Amino acid sequence: MSALPHLPQAPLDRLGRPLHDLRLSVIEACNFRCGYCMPADRVPDDYGFDQAGRLSFDEIETLVRGFARLGMHKLRLTGGEPLLRKNLPALVERLAKVPGITDLAMTTNASLLARHAQALRDAGLQRLTISLDALDPDLFRMLSGGRGEIGDVLAGIAAAERAGFTGIKFNCVVQRGVNDHEVERMAAHFRGSGHVLRFIEYMDVGTCNGWDRVRVVPSRELHARIDARWPLRALDANYRGEVAERHAFIDGAGEIGFISSVTAPFCGDCQRARVSADGSLYTCLFSGSGQPMRSWLGDGEAAFSSRLADLWSRRADRYSELRGSVRAPRKHVEMFLVGG
Repeated sequence: MSALPHLPQAPLDRLGRPLHDLRLSVIEACNFRCGYCMPADRVPDDYGFDQAGRLSFDEIETLVRGFARLGMHKLRLTGGEPLLRKNLPALVERLAKVPGITDLAMTTNASLLARHAQALRDAGLQRLTISLDALDPDLFRMLSGGRGEIGDVLAGIAAAERAGFTGIKFNCVVQRGVNDHEVERMAAHFRGSGHVLRFIEYMDVGTCNGWDRVRVVPSRELHARIDARWPLRALDANYRGEVAERHAFIDGAGEIGFISSVTAPFCGDCQRARVSADGSLYTCLFSGSGQPMRSWLGDGEAAFSSRLADLWSRRADRYSELRGSVRAPRKHVEMFLVGG
C-alpha cells in the first residue's frame, strides 16, 4: 500500500483520543434479520436497497482519503451486509490504494462469501471478520430470522481460506437463554484452526432489539467456562484501543477473545468513527444521531478533512461508561446503519 503522505496535525477529541479507525457502511440492506440488529418485524425486506440514498464509489473514495489525511489508517467495510453492494471488489481495489491505509478489513455474515472471496482478496482486502452466533443449523436459522443456512457460511469460510485469508475473526454475540449453550461447541470448533473466535456481550445498540440486561452473559463468566475446559493465559493487546481482551490456549491451540462493552467499558481508548451508507458520521456506536457529510464531499478531500477535524475535536462520547446514568443518551442509532 502507498506510503503515508504529509498530514495536517491529527486532531484529538475532547478526551484526548485520536482518529485511527473508520467503520464504513457501504449498504444498509441485509439478507439476514438477526433479532439484536435488524429484526424482521421492525425492518421490511426491501429496506436499504435504494441506490440513490447511498454514497457512490467516487464519494466513498474522497471520504476515505479525507479521513486518512487525519491519521485514520484502519478501515473496515461494513453494512448491513456489505457483500450485497454491487461491484464491491472494485471499491476495495480503489480503497486499497489510498495513501495511509495500512489495514483494510470487512465484516460480513459470510453467507455470500463463497462467490466473492477470491475477488476481494485479489482486490486488496486484507482481513475478514465474520459474524457467527451459532453452529447448530436450526439455531443459526432462527437467529438469522429464518434467512440463513450455516452451510452457506461454512462454504464462505472455506472459500476465504482458499483465497488466502488467514487469522479470520469470528464474532459471536452471546445471549443468555438463547445461544449461550453453544459457547463450548464454538470454542472447540475454532481451536487449532488458526482463526480467532471472540465472544461479545449482548449490547443495547439501537432501539428495536428489545435489549434486556438479564440476557447479558458477562465475559468473565464465559472466560471461566472456557478456561475450565481449556486453560487460558492472557495476551497483551495488539494496539491501543483494541476492544477484545485476548487470551491464548495454554496448549497452543490458538487464541480466543472477549469483548465486554457492558461489564468492562473501554470508552477511554476508543479511536473509532462510523459512517453510514448515506455519508453521516456517528462518533459513537451508541450515538443518538449522525452528522450528514455527503454535501461536503464535492469540495474535495482537503476541505472535507478540515471540516471532519473540527467535528472530531468536539467529540466527547463515552456511552458505555455512562450506561444507566441520567447523562446517558436514551436514543441510539440502529446497528444495521453503522455496522456495529
